[in-house]
Amino acid sequence: MHHVLKSCQMVAASMGIPIETIEVMVEGFLDLRGSLAMSETVPVGFQRLHLRFKITAPEATPTQLRELREKTERYCVISQTLLKPPSLQSEWIGV
Repeated sequence: MHHVLKSCQMVAASMGIPIETIEVMVEGFLDLRGSLAMSETVPVGFQRLHLRFKITAPEATPTQLRELREKTERYCVISQTLLKPPSLQSEWIGV
């Protein structure tokens, strides 16, 4: 989730929020029975993702941090793609 971290850093910089550190931890929850074709009812892939942000910004106000969160979630390409998946096309050549 390097892109999520970079998005948060860029938003903070554009807002002029002095940030000391930003850490993003990602947890994914999946049932491998779907990916291993052990169950027809279990979907393939992650069922849930959890992003945890740890930000050290002692000079930032609560309002700035709230706006940072809102803007990071709004402008992060990865987050928005996961929330609103694009259509997917697959092309196989020579098969």
